[in-house]
Parts: sequence; structure tokens; C-alpha cells
Amino acid sequence: MIYYDKVSKYYNGGRPAVENITLGIEPGEFVSLVGHSGAGKTTLLKLLFAEIHPTEGSVYFGSRDIGDLSTKELLALRRNIGTIFQDFRLLPTKNVYENVAFAMEVAGKGDDDIKADVPHVLELVGLADRMWDFPKQLSGGEQQRVAIARALVNQPDILIADEPTGNLDPINTHDVVQILKKINDLGTTVLLTTHNKMVVDSVGRRVVVMDQGRVVRDDKHGRYTL
Repeated sequence: MIYYDKVSKYYNGGRPAVENITLGIEPGEFVSLVGHSGAGKTTLLKLLFAEIHPTEGSVYFGSRDIGDLSTKELLALRRNIGTIFQDFRLLPTKNVYENVAFAMEVAGKGDDDIKADVPHVLELVGLADRMWDFPKQLSGGEQQRVAIARALVNQPDILIADEPTGNLDPINTHDVVQILKKINDLGTTVLLTTHNKMVVDSVGRRVVVMDQGRVVRDDKHGRYTL
């Protein structure tokens, strides 16, 4: 589904942020992408979104080179990717239901679809009983679960979780990891970036380790070791 073909990215003529990366991610995989700050993890994600473009090589989504997509095709691609961030990014003036529904409204979904899908996805993340609460009434873990629901509600093929547990305590971290595993078990490809050893070890699936812009290890059933 995702393939980085000999990809390098240089910024302003400096050392490469990523260098000669060849990496494939199959549909339905759960991949933990780990490495110290500056290892190149964020650059790989930006290349997938076409927020930036490779200096060398190509990034493929399915059989298509992302660099060859038109603006319309690129927007369609991005609708197939759900994203979760460390800082939640919820709208404080909207309640839980409205935060999730907003993602569907932006995607052009109708009221009937919204009324059917939002409660379903909130049930999946264990927040069906909090849908009328506002972000300030929720714990950090609950806010992150809202963010997960928002990322899932348009049924993306890929879920990118960029340091999703960075602001959470161990109990909420465990809960979020279990939700991500459940989502993956339902068939969604999950790409997780993290510094958290406990998270990677508890997932127990493929681990890709980056260092100084290169992939230095790729283990099908790995643990967190740098």
C-alpha cells in the first residue's frame, strides 16, 4: 500500500533528513516507527502526505507515485489517511459529538451519515456516554480517544498516530494502545511514531528503527531497542 523507493530529502543543502529509504508497508500492518528526535520519522510522514516532496526517489500509495497526483487526487489520498497527534487538536467550543462530526462535514458527508457514524465510532473508543461533553470536561486520555474517533470516522485506509501517548499517563497510554490494536485488528493499517518503549513492546508487532535519516533495523515482531 505504501512504498518509499530510494527516498532522500535534503533541506537547504544540509545533511539529509532521510537518506536512501526503501520501505514498504502492507495493507493491514501495524508498524511502530521509532528513533531519537531528528531521526527522520516526521519527515517520512510529511512525505506520505505530500506536505513535502522527495529530493530523490519516489513515494507510492498503492500503484500511484504521490508526486504525480493532481491537487484533486491528492485531496482524495489525504481523505484515506486519518491522523492522531500528541496534542489532541480538539475544538474547545464544540462538544465530543460535534468535534467528530466536524471531520465528516469537512469531507462533505450528509446529516444522515453523520447521525449514523458518529455514535458508532464513539462506541468503538468507549465514549458513547460522553458525546455531549466538551473537551475541558474530559481527561487527557478521553480527549485523545475523541481525537482517535475523529481520525476514524471517515473510515480511512491508514491511521497515522504521531506520538499519540506523549502527553498521557501510563494508564491512559495503555488504553490508547489497546484501541489502536483493536482498530488494526478490524483491518486498518496503523503507522505509529513513538519514543515510548512500553508502547512499542505492548504492541508487539513490526518495528522500524531510524537513526540519522536511515532505517537501521526492521523487525517483523520487534521490541523497542535503539
